[in-house]
This record gives sequence, structure tokens and C-alpha cells, in this order.
Amino acid sequence: MPEWIVLALLGVLLLAVLVILWRVLAPPVPASDDSLQRSIEPLLDGAVERLDRRLRDEGARQSVAHRSELTALQQVLLAQAGEADRTRNEQLEQLRAQVMALQGQVAEHLMRLTEGHERRLGELRATVDQRLAALQDGNERKLEQMRATVDEKLQATLEQRLGESFRQVAERLEQVHQGLGEMRGLARDVGSLNRVLTNVKTRGTFGEVQLAGLLEQVFTPEQYARNAETVPGSGARVEFALRLPGRPARLAATGSPDGAGLNGGDPGDPGAPVWLPIDAKFPREDYERLMDAQERADAVAAEAAARALEQRLRLEARSIREKYIAVPHTTDFGILFLPTEGLYAEALRRPGLAEALQRDHRVTLAGPTTLLALLNSLQMGFRTLALEQRSAQVWQVLGAVKTEFAKFGEALARTRKKLDEAAHSIDAAEVRTRQMNRRLQQVEALPADAAAALLPGSMDGTAPGEPTPAGASPPADPHG
Repeated sequence: MPEWIVLALLGVLLLAVLVILWRVLAPPVPASDDSLQRSIEPLLDGAVERLDRRLRDEGARQSVAHRSELTALQQVLLAQAGEADRTRNEQLEQLRAQVMALQGQVAEHLMRLTEGHERRLGELRATVDQRLAALQDGNERKLEQMRATVDEKLQATLEQRLGESFRQVAERLEQVHQGLGEMRGLARDVGSLNRVLTNVKTRGTFGEVQLAGLLEQVFTPEQYARNAETVPGSGARVEFALRLPGRPARLAATGSPDGAGLNGGDPGDPGAPVWLPIDAKFPREDYERLMDAQERADAVAAEAAARALEQRLRLEARSIREKYIAVPHTTDFGILFLPTEGLYAEALRRPGLAEALQRDHRVTLAGPTTLLALLNSLQMGFRTLALEQRSAQVWQVLGAVKTEFAKFGEALARTRKKLDEAAHSIDAAEVRTRQMNRRLQQVEALPADAAAALLPGSMDGTAPGEPTPAGASPPADPHG
């Protein structure tokens, strides 16, 4: 935009501002001046309109000029862009040609380098092959020498170790054969045990054997009996019965305190034993059915098997009560031994079974651990009773020892007196010997041969009183 247009616009604006300020700040004009103002205002409005039209015309002309300049500038820029594209394409073509030429040079250079490397590698390979062949020959000779030396030195060691290894292998094979034999024996034993456990008679034997082992651990053979007839004349024999101490003589004379009699009504036998019957039972079928039902998680079958087991134990307890318990020949209770802890645990799991057997049939259930504890308790009771019975004998022995000890004191005093007398005699003999030595100091000593001839007993070991050897003179009297 030209500068004069800018100056004109500034002048118009300044004039408008001045007019506005004059109208605001000027005092009220009199009526005579109002006509003058009205005559000036049209002039100002015309000037402003003319100035506005000029500004519009000048802006239109300027916009047309600017548009033509922009069009020319666009054409120039397009021409320059085309020229730049052509120049760039030409430069790219030149660069491509240079790159192709450089690539050819590099390929040729690489080919020459490759040929040179191959030639050098061939030479190096030939040299390395020659040296490796020489090293291989030398190593083979040295290895052959070392092999010969090692063979000579290790032959004996190898033979010895091979012999030891073969011996160890033979020992291990022998042990393996022994183990196989033991396993075969164990398999036969397991089969025999299975056959034993499937037979009712042998199942009873299994429980009987286990019960016998427990009794042997605690009691001596005199303290229990096998296949004992606890009820005289009944013919029923229990597998084992503990021999409890008999009743005291003051009760055996009249029987029990109510006059019924004890120990079979024999008042003349106060030391007769009282039997405690122990019977072993192993209801294997019921127990196996119960275990199988529990493994299959069959609650109905498990409950039925448990009831069957409970009924079987009740029958066995009733049998023990009827056959083997008869007071005063036996205790008023018996023991039903179950040979496995699992069977004993299943019996205790039945609610009220153990209490019912004790209450109704006077029979106590016992597993291996429980029976062992009960037997140990009975053994301690037997020992306490034996100590009480032998306390009088102990007092009698102590009285006799006291009497003999007084006699021993008297004999010890007499012995001391004799020892004192012997010591006094020895002291007197020692004094006499010193006196004799003082007297003999004035006598000249004889040579050893002459002394041996005169006193042969002192040199050849002949004791005084023994016969004098032939050709030797009797010893001289020491007192002259």
C-alpha cells in the first residue's frame, strides 16, 4: 500500500478525532452559531465520502496489481521448480553413473583381493598341511612310545584291578542270587501267610502265635499256661490263661467271705492259682469286607460290615463268658485279644461296644499295644506282691546276718590279737638278728665257693630241713 494512502487515512482519522473532541469539550454555542455548524457538517461529510471513494478505488487498483504480480510470481516459481527438477534429475543421473562406475571399480578390486587371498590361503594351507603331517608323524611316534610304556606299566595293574573287579562282580552276583533266594523264600512265606489267613483254623493260630509272643515278652513260662482248663470238669480249654496268686489262707479256710468257698471249694489249698482267661479272635472276613467298603467309599456297605463285625465280637465275648469264666476258679472277667491294631480300632469305633462287652459279658477288648500295657501292669503287681510276701524272709535273713556279723567281729578281734603277737615275735627276731650281725662283723668272711660248700642251702635254693645233696657237708650251727 502506498505511503500517501496511509498518510491520508491518518489525516482523516485525526480530523474525525478532533471534531469529536471539539463537540465534546466545546461550550454550548449560541443559536447564532448553530447555523454555522450546520453549514460546516455537510462539507465535512462530503470530504469524508470523497476520501472513502478514493480509498476504495485505490484498494481495487492495488488488489488487481497485486493479483497480477502474484500470477507472474507463480509462473516464475513454476518455471524455477521445473528447472530445479530437471537439474536434480540430471544430477541423479550423473550420481547413478558415478555409483555404477564406483561399483564396478569396487567389484574389480574385490575380485583382485579375493584372488590374492585365495592364492595366499592355498599357500598357507599347503604349509599348514606339511607342518601338520610332520607333527602327526612325530606325535604318532611319541604316542607309540608312550603306549608301549603305558602298556608295560599298566598291564599288571590292569590285570589286578580286573581281577578285583571280577571278584567284586562275582560277590555282588552271589549277593544278588542270595537276595533272589530270600525274595523267593519271602514270596513263599507270603503265600503261606495268605493260605494261613484264609483258613479259619490257621487264622486262630495267627492270633494265638501273636498272643504267645506278647506273653513271652512280659512273663515267665511259670506265670501263664497254654490251653488251660480254667473251669474244672468243663473240658473247655482257653488258648492262654494268666496264673494269678492264690487267696490268703484265712479266706481259703472258709471259702469266700460269704461262705461259698474259693479255689474250687478246696479249703486245704490256699495257694491254688486264680486264672485270667485270654482268648485271641481274628474275624478276618468281616474286617476285610469293612476295609473294602471303606476303600470304595460305600457308606451303606461299610455300616453293614461294621454291624456284622460288632455282632461277631459280641458272640465271641458271650462264648468266652460261658466257657472260660467261673468264679472262684477264675477272675470275674476275661480278655478278648484282637491281633491287629486296625481291627481293634474298628471295634472301638463302634459306639458303646467295649462298654457293652464289659457290662454284659465281663469281657475286655484288647489290641496288641493295649494288651502289652495291661500285661506290664499285671507284672508290676506280681512283683509288688512277691516283695510283700518275701519281706518276712528278708527280715529273718537280716537278723541272721546281724548275729553272724557279731561273731565275725569277735573272730576279727582274735585275729588282730594273733597278728599283734606275730608282729611282736618278728620284732624280737629282728633285734636278735641285728645283735648276731654285730657279733659276726669280727669274723672273717669266707670265699663264695667255701661258703657254698659249707652252706649249700643258701646258694642252690635248698630249703632248711630238706635232705642235703650227696657229697655236701651238713650246714654249720649258726650259734657256734
